[in-house]
Formats: sequence, C-alpha cells, structure tokens
Amino acid sequence: MTDIVSTIREGNEPAQGLKPRSELTARELLREVGAVLRMSEAEAAKLGDIPVDPSEDQTMIINMGPQHPSTHGVLRLMLELQGETVLRCKPIIGYLHTGMEKTGENLTYMQGGTNVTRMDYLSPLNNELVFSMATEKLLGIDGDIPERAVWMRMLLSELNRMSSHLLFMATNGMDLGAVSMMIYGWREREDVLRFFQKVTGLRMNHNFIRPGGVAADLPEGWRDDVLHLLDSIPPRLEEYDILMTGQPIWRDRLQGVGVITQAEAMALGATGPILRSTGVEWDLRRDQPYLHYDEVEFDVIVGSYGDAFDRYAIRLNEIRESIKIVRQILDRMPTGDYRIQNKKITPPPRARIDESMEALIHHFKIFTEGFKVPEGEVYVAIESPRGEIGCYIASDGSATPYRLHVRAPSFVNIQCLPHMMRGGLVADAVAVISSVDPVLGEVDR
Repeated sequence: MTDIVSTIREGNEPAQGLKPRSELTARELLREVGAVLRMSEAEAAKLGDIPVDPSEDQTMIINMGPQHPSTHGVLRLMLELQGETVLRCKPIIGYLHTGMEKTGENLTYMQGGTNVTRMDYLSPLNNELVFSMATEKLLGIDGDIPERAVWMRMLLSELNRMSSHLLFMATNGMDLGAVSMMIYGWREREDVLRFFQKVTGLRMNHNFIRPGGVAADLPEGWRDDVLHLLDSIPPRLEEYDILMTGQPIWRDRLQGVGVITQAEAMALGATGPILRSTGVEWDLRRDQPYLHYDEVEFDVIVGSYGDAFDRYAIRLNEIRESIKIVRQILDRMPTGDYRIQNKKITPPPRARIDESMEALIHHFKIFTEGFKVPEGEVYVAIESPRGEIGCYIASDGSATPYRLHVRAPSFVNIQCLPHMMRGGLVADAVAVISSVDPVLGEVDR
C-alpha cells in the first residue's frame, strides 16, 4: 500500500503514465495513434518516425496540469517533448470524479434534473432537456408535451448555447493572451444569465426543464428581455471580429494549429464544432431533429481545415445562428400550458395546496416518492454546444433509474488531443485545449 501511494505522489501511476521512449514499441504506438484509423503496425511505426530519432536523453516527459489554469481546472496532460515540440500526449482524467451517474440511480426521476444539470455546468439546460426527453420517452408521453413547453425548451436551449459560446470566446481569448476578450465575453454572458435568473430563479444549475414540460411559465416582460439580448449581442460580435478574427497575431496563433482530419474525427467519435471544423455537416438539430427544430431555418456552420481557428470561427458564427433561431421562436411562441396535465407526473398548482388536502398529499407524494416509470430502456441524443449529448436510461419499473449513463461530448472530444497536439509546439498546447472547449464536470461525471 505504501509503494502505491509513493508512486502516485511521484506522478508515476503505472496504469496511466506515459511510457519512456525506450519502452515504446510499434504496438504501443499503434494503440496511441494507429488504432484510431485502423492502421497496421508497420504504418503506425512509420507515422511515429520523426526526422531526428530522439534518444531517451533528448526528450523529457512533463505534466501539464491538473493545476494549470489553461487545462480547465482538473485535466492532466502528460507530454513528451523534444525541445519545444510535442512528440506524444496522453490526457489523464479522474481528478474531479463525482459519480453523478451512480448518484442519479438513487434519485427519483423527479429529482434527477438537480443532478444532471451539474454535469456540463456551462450548458445546464441542455443536460436537463436530454434527461427529461429520455424520461418522457420511457413514460410514453413524449408526444403529449404542450406546444408552449416545447417552444420554451427551444428558447432556453438556444440562449444557453449562446451563453456557452460567449464564455468560450472569453476563455479562449484569455488562454491566448487577449485579456480584453475575457472581460467582453463575460459581459455578454452575464446579460444572458440575468435573463435565466429571471425565468428560473437561478443563474446556473436551474432544474427548470423537467419531465412533462418546464417548472414555470415565462415571467412578465420576457419578450422584451429577449429582444434586448438579440439586439445588443450582434454589434458585440462584430467587435469580436475586429479584436480577434482579423488580427494577424490571433490568426498566427490559431491557423494550422491543432489540425484534425475528417477520418480521425469520425473514428474518434468527435461531434460538435470539432467534427464540423473538418467540413462534416453534422448537427442533430437538423439531421435528427427534435423539439421543433425542423420548423425553423438555420445554417450548419462548418470549417475546411479542422484547425483551432475553424473551431473558434464556428462557435462565433453559431451564436449568430442561435440569434436567428431565437427570433423565429419569438414569432412562433404559442399560448397554453407549460407542462403536461397528468396528475401522476405533474405536481398540483401552488395555489391548490392551500385549498385542498388531496392536493397537499399529491404534492408531498410526488416530491418524496416520485412517479414510477414503466420497464424498458431508451437512448435520446440532442445537440449541446459541445456536440452530441446523449442520455441512456434503463428502467426496472420503479421511481428511480436502474441504470443511468450520459454520453458526454467533452469526454469523447478530449481523446482528440493526442492527435491534435502531435508534432506541434508546447506553446500551442494551450490553444489546442482551449479550442476543444472541454467541461471537466461532464468528463469526470
């Protein structure tokens, strides 16, 4: 036991550490690089050749993170460097492990929203949406959700996409030295979070989108608040273009950096801006439409080179597309119920609790015992700001999931890092990590 503790303290966990070059075989290289593209050992070995074959004393293995501010808090990268060049990279995760999926198996479906909303804490409403849609599919009520609730879900999801990408603009700028961008991106995101606070009562981790609809109706004056957001953000995006997009230093730091090919991205299961940066037009809102995304017009933004600049430009322009979608939602928002009128699933109105003992008992039982879900299993996927987020639930007929698993896009996308960093400079490692836009809360869920 003492030996294990000492090796972990020295940062040499045998199961996770990066092997020294003297122990690196063609098979090891195949595992790190070639297996993704289904290469032979000989092809993988050729891919590992570099102009000057380094010996053990010409390279060094360093840890970048988990305490490094640009590794987003708790991501550890082991890098093998020859001078300033990255020969190999190995992401090591698990420093934030919270066991949220196992926790979710001990919470009722009514309580589940309080758990999943904390996974991707920069896009909590999308987490709540995918969990609620999976639960509704098991209940067989996915076609009965009131129209107003469906359009409200779309409104909140797109505003959440905007706030997430705005924070990416801020942190991406900070990571690359554009400190002013941190202030500006944070400023615009604050406007969106203030609207969320007015609607849900909280800035983050809302538990607002719930099985059967949403927790409450939109507040008075919500339309004017949304219009203010839609009018104030586009001029700020034009300022971002001036500050960053057309800036020669910005372009030099991002263009041709962290390149990933279509074949690599698809083999690794990457989705979202990473996959679209390679030119693949894949967006679940259009290709596997849910809610009413098939009734609104928007463009799927794609890149050409699969580099960090493409990923930056895609997110910037996706904010503009979300603004376009939200304007259409404002024109289509219907009146009516904001949640399904099913007493087995929906708690009674607050006013009824003061008037009726039956309503009080009903409210108490819903929130303490929850509602039972028929046996079965389901997988539902939606497009989060980081790619495909999916929720798998297996039900045994009780009020809690028998199994809960979330297909988190950040978890999948992080495995692209070794391919993006290979042959690049250590100074570009920060730019590459930032371009992935990982949220470690959903990686170590």
